[in-house]
Formats: sequence, structure tokens, C-alpha cells
Amino acid sequence: MSFSHFSETFDSSVPLLWLRTVAVMVWVAAATLVIGLLVIALSLSAATAPGAHRVAQAWGRSILAVSGVRVRVAGRERIDPSAAFICMSNHQSNFDIPVLLGYLPVPFRWLAKAELFKIPIFGRAMRGAGYIPIDRSDRPAAIESLRQAAAAVRGGVSIMIFPEGTRSPDGALKPFKKGGFVMAIEAGVPIVPVALRGTFDIMPKNRMLIRPREVTMVIGAPIAVTGYDVHTKEALMDNVRSALERLLKAA
Repeated sequence: MSFSHFSETFDSSVPLLWLRTVAVMVWVAAATLVIGLLVIALSLSAATAPGAHRVAQAWGRSILAVSGVRVRVAGRERIDPSAAFICMSNHQSNFDIPVLLGYLPVPFRWLAKAELFKIPIFGRAMRGAGYIPIDRSDRPAAIESLRQAAAAVRGGVSIMIFPEGTRSPDGALKPFKKGGFVMAIEAGVPIVPVALRGTFDIMPKNRMLIRPREVTMVIGAPIAVTGYDVHTKEALMDNVRSALERLLKAA
């Protein structure tokens, strides 16, 4: 993080935003600790999956409420909560996570960076909730993680991934990673594109200041993977990218 980015958070012209940012950070730390312990407890019972997602949903909505973020959802009718999908969203900000957890109308599990699973309590809670770690620095391990995720989807569990792999530094849609599309083809289930607009303005990458904003989530029509294979995955990637670009323009 550059000095100019860091100094922005202490700009005397934005004292109320700075106070809100501190309050949100304190809330996130406290809520994550409580929610993490609750999910760990749930992981010891048969209610893990539905219970953990409801708890995570409450966590996401509470963070958005404290941050002054309002969410508008369009396209709910395009997704069947009882079906299994691979959901793919653009990634503009850390706030994408609470927005998706709080307002996407379908229970899902994350395919997330392996580093997150090393965080005390938080990482244990993620495992307890059935989230799947992926280590992109270890190709064999990454392939095995994708196979586990594909098996979970075939078993009726929806998975959420960010096909860009990381947050966009400027809010624009970045190139996609191939792994999620190989997983979708292997699982044989549709991909649901989910466009988020407005999260970048709340907290851009490498910035600390949190600004209240309205976010729009637009859920696209499921995209069938029938007819694609590992040799034609690039065509599927282009199809999903085009769908996300259209949804972002409509948001």
C-alpha cells in the first residue's frame, strides 16, 4: 500500500468516514469471532450446511448495515434455490463477500484461497462450513481441490467463485482463470453469472476508507455447460464473460 493510499484514511476532510471505517473494522472483527465460533459448534452437528449458511448470511448483512451499504437485487426469478449451480461473480472489493453471502438467494459454499484457511478460528469455521481451499501455487493440489468442488456440486451443493481470481484494481472486469470452468464442465451443472456494481466505490483495492454506497446485484440466466469440454473451455469462458459484461451494463 502506498503512502498516498494510507494517508487518504487520515484526511481531515473525511473524519466521519474515518470514524465509520474504524467502527466497521471493530464490528467485523467481533462478528467474525462470534460467527466463527458458532459455525465451529454447528460443524459438530447434522445442521452444519444450512445452519452455517444462515449464520454467514447474518454476518454479511450485519457488516453491510454497519457500513451503510444498501443492496438491490435483480433477477431473483432466474435462479432456483433448490438446484445446484456454479455461481461466478466479478470481484471489485472486499465487500463483494458480505454482499453475496447476505443477498444471493441461494445457499452456497466458497472455493477460496488456501491462505484464508490458515487464519485462526476463521479458517476452522470455513472448513466447518464446507468451504473448499484451493492453493494455486501447488498445481496438483489445486486440481484436486477442483475435483472435490465438482463432486460437491454433483452432490447438490452450489459453489461460488470469482473467475478473475482476485479483486480488480480499477473495477474493470479482468481476465478469467481457467480452473473454475474446468470444474463446471466436470460437474456438468450450469454456471450462473452474478454481476455486482457499486462495491468498488465502497472500498477499492489497496484503500482503507469505507464509503456508504448502494450496490446492485444482477443475477443472470444459467449458462449450460453441455457441449463444452476441456478443449473448448475458452469458448465457455467467453460466453460467461459476455454475460457478465451485459449484466454489468444493465446494473
